[in-house]
Amino acid sequence: MDRIELAAYLDGLLEAGRFRDYCPNGLQVEGRAEIRRIVCGVSASLTLLQAALAADADAVLVHHGWFWRGEDGRVTGIRRARLKALLENDLSLFAYHLPLDAHAEFGNNAQLARRMGWTVDGRFAEQDVGFLGRTTGTAGGLVDRLALELGRLPLLVGDPARAVERIAWCSGGAQGYFELAIAAGADVYVSGEISEQTTHLARESGVPYIAAGHHATERYGVQALGAHLAERFGIDCRFVDIDNPA
Repeated sequence: MDRIELAAYLDGLLEAGRFRDYCPNGLQVEGRAEIRRIVCGVSASLTLLQAALAADADAVLVHHGWFWRGEDGRVTGIRRARLKALLENDLSLFAYHLPLDAHAEFGNNAQLARRMGWTVDGRFAEQDVGFLGRTTGTAGGLVDRLALELGRLPLLVGDPARAVERIAWCSGGAQGYFELAIAAGADVYVSGEISEQTTHLARESGVPYIAAGHHATERYGVQALGAHLAERFGIDCRFVDIDNPA
């Protein structure tokens, strides 16, 4: 598939232009014109780029790309090594941050809900990136199910016996949306990371907070997107999971 056509398709599918984000979304580094094979991953680390080169890929598709707002823009050290790996090998880098959190079908939050069996019935938070839905059981039971699905034990702050019907979630580093989730009527809130103040908010509000892992909660969107590209265009898309405990 032509690189420009793929970029236009992904930008349109994920509505990249409507998001105010912390980084550019879409084609971040331009490689060869024809794309036959894509390696997908969560973050554009050097390890992922090396895996893409080993797989003879033409492009890398990730959730966490480069060129973040406020980041030091000098191309030295680690940044030089990463960029060199792409440019020397004519490898393209596509990255979608908030668009891949928020998408109703291929997004991280939608895919997490599908795997967990949560019914989606609303949105909340900035640019509607947070999801609201329904489930059954307790906060402790939810932790057990997440651990089984994600392959890691989430951190629960709050009463494990708390009955859960209304659930709010936002993958990655969305602990800052906890108060909005409470205001939206959530019985529990699930995200990836936790901050010091999150503990106090959970204890004082009575709404349990579950930190299930930033990387762990954001593996599924890019996998679903890669599978879609493979089915629609016949591109060889391979997901490579670079282990990350955070």
